Order: sequence, then structure tokens, then C-alpha cells
Amino acid sequence: MLCVQLCLWLQPGTRVCAVTRQSIHKLASLQKATALPQKKMQSLLYPFSKLQGYLDRSVDKSQFQLFHPSLEDMLEAEKLFCSSPSHKIDYYISAERMDHAPALKQPEVCFIGRSNVGKSSLIKALFSLTPEVEVKVSKTPGHTKKMNFFRVGKAFTIVDMPGYGHNAPKDFVDMVEPYLYTRKNLVRTFLLVDGSVGLQKADLIALEMCEEIKCPYVMVVTKIDKCGHGTLLTNLISLQDVVKTQTTNCFPQPFLISSLNFGGVYFLRCFIAHVTGSIRLKDTCQS
Repeated sequence: MLCVQLCLWLQPGTRVCAVTRQSIHKLASLQKATALPQKKMQSLLYPFSKLQGYLDRSVDKSQFQLFHPSLEDMLEAEKLFCSSPSHKIDYYISAERMDHAPALKQPEVCFIGRSNVGKSSLIKALFSLTPEVEVKVSKTPGHTKKMNFFRVGKAFTIVDMPGYGHNAPKDFVDMVEPYLYTRKNLVRTFLLVDGSVGLQKADLIALEMCEEIKCPYVMVVTKIDKCGHGTLLTNLISLQDVVKTQTTNCFPQPFLISSLNFGGVYFLRCFIAHVTGSIRLKDTCQS
């Protein structure tokens, strides 16, 4: 049924991005994802659905479904991640300190997390429909040494922040804290946690920093393809307990992501488009 709906939305007159086939991941677009078998498609669009059957009946599942966009919502958001002459997506600039950061007016979201948690890989997946946008990804922890700004037309900006923890830049605190405290157009911070290892001490320190700053933030659980259901659920429930008991500015729902197989990427595109005011959801969702 979802595939039929998507075909209807893609009738002549519907604006979709024109992209070269070269270097584009086979699952980068929603259209490709909906061509998969139902179960596989569902787990890519809504990764939590794959875990629901393993949860005890006593677990409150509503907190995992506060934001639940429709396929139509995700398709609308996807258009924003496609570059065109009138909507250019590009790497803009890097900055080592706040006085080097560009003065941009459009809404901004940033990604923070431990070194090697997958920030750059996730941003690369978000921009996968525009392969000409260069997002440097490395297996070496601490590869990102500066704040990297990516402009998505006039809609919003995405900022890839240096990682904390192992091999972090010496001036990480001097670079990141002033940004989070003073960036007036920052509408949401995404705090990434490795789903295969769960919350670490450094993550809890970052969480406390986000709470102190009082800027709305979201927990994003990465690398969900790197561990079994049992490990992932254990780490997810533990994280959810921390969010419930120790936070007031964190969105209650953690987002599950696999940058490798694109699980949750369409979902996250939609949330970014929503919180930056770039689209209006067809369904009522919290944010």
C-alpha cells in the first residue's frame, strides 16, 4: 500500500530531485526503500518497529513513538536534501573558534558525540542524494577537528562538530561550549551515542552540558547494525531511563540510526526538516 501511495505522489508535476546515479547509495532515496519487501522497508523507515516484538509488555512503548511521520512527510522532507539550481546544498566553511563561525540567519542543527560515534558518516548519509557534497569520513577517531558548516539552500544549516573523548582536539571545550551557549539560530542539538556500547561516561558529561545550556536536544543511537537485538535493547532501555530521570531539555524519544544500511535516515531527515520549520507535517507530532 505504501508503494502505491508513493507512486501516486510521484506522478508528473511532483518535484523530485534530479541526481546523477554515480556514487549514490542504492537505498539513499525513499523510493528505493519502498521497493523492498514490507518487513525490510518497515525496519528501514521505522527502526524501532523491528525491536517492539522483543520488548516486555510492561515497557511503555509510547515514548518511542512520539514522533512518527508518515511516508508522505518523509518524502516531503527528502526533497530538501536534494540539490538544485534554486536550492543549493554545499559544504560552506570550517571554523576552529566561534569568532571564525559564519553569521548565518537560517535555522541550524548540530551533531555532537564521542569520537568515532559516526557523526560524519550520518551527515554523509543525510546528504547521500547530493554526492557532490564532500563530507570527510575516517575510521580514525577524532578525524573531525573543526566545526564544519553545510548549507541546505536557504532552509537550514547542519554543523558537524568535533568529537569528544579519545583523540579530541585540545581546544574542544573552547570550541564547542561557546557555540552551544551563544549560537542564536541553533534550534536543535543531536547527541549521538553508539548503540553497540551504550552510554559512556563522556556521553553523560555531554548530556549534562546540554542540560545546563537548556537548548533542546535529541539522543541519536548510531550503529544499530553493529550489534544484536539483545545488546541494542539493553543499551536503549538504559538510555531511555537516563532521559526520563535526568533530563528536562531532551526530546523523550531516542532515534535509531544505521548510516550503513540507511535505517532511520529518512526518519531523521524528516525530523530535521520539521524542527527547522522547513516542512509542516501532515500528522500531529511532538517535537
